[in-house]
Amino acid sequence: MQDNSKRVKAIKKMKENTYQTHHLDRLAKPYFIWLLIFAVLPMLILFVLMFLDTEGLKLAGCHFTFSNFSSLLEKSVIMAFLNSLKYSILTTVICLFFGYLIAYYLHRSHFKNKYLILLLLVLPMWTNILLRIEALSNMFQAHNIITNMLGITGFNILGTDLAIILGMVFTYLPFVILPIYTSLEKIDPSLEEAALDLGMTDFKKFWTVIFPLTTSGMVSGAIMVLLPCLSGFAIPKILGAGNILLIGNIIEQDFSSMSYNIGSILAVVMLIIILGAITIVNKFDKEGETLL
Repeated sequence: MQDNSKRVKAIKKMKENTYQTHHLDRLAKPYFIWLLIFAVLPMLILFVLMFLDTEGLKLAGCHFTFSNFSSLLEKSVIMAFLNSLKYSILTTVICLFFGYLIAYYLHRSHFKNKYLILLLLVLPMWTNILLRIEALSNMFQAHNIITNMLGITGFNILGTDLAIILGMVFTYLPFVILPIYTSLEKIDPSLEEAALDLGMTDFKKFWTVIFPLTTSGMVSGAIMVLLPCLSGFAIPKILGAGNILLIGNIIEQDFSSMSYNIGSILAVVMLIIILGAITIVNKFDKEGETLL
């Protein structure tokens, strides 16, 4: 009798799980449809345009070709890609340094409302990025709202490397702080107590216990800064005053001038880099616990 009751309960549980799974699948269908239309379909179009010799989207008279890939060897494209690497790597290093300091200080502080401080750090991300960049553009000019109020003349750094780097750091720094803070919060305090009991100094405890356990947060934050810096075009276009081109600017110019085949090649190359970066994040943070 007991065996039969257990079987009945197991069958009921299996039916409930099957119903829940079927119900969730029905709820997920609109999302999959949206994903197919606005994500998968555009990528397929980009992939097709890579191999077509055509003006704009006119398919009449177009033919299959590999000659479009020669654009990857153009001097302007290579320079733009090198500039993108330079600015993105430099910005990522700066954001990791200051982001770790801020996250660690906040984690060690005795503030009662730590999440309120995190909210204040995240608040700028809730505003339109173009408005923030335009505001920075005004601040980087010799005559801006602050210098006019103080009656002085400031420094004009608009159109320089410094302006672009400062703009990227200001924009993407919160993307580093939050994952690192999350990884710090997940560290078991007993590990630090054990390190101190073994005679470690605070500095040695940090490098041997705390720092290795925050690797996943640092990798997640670094990827989330590196990718938008590598592929973005708004910051270098506005703060660089058109003097400095990144790969995102080249793609934007190609699509604006209806050179869709060349722009598609560069966009697909960036997409491959992004997918590779996501793979790296999944290896360090398989559960996605430190991602935004």
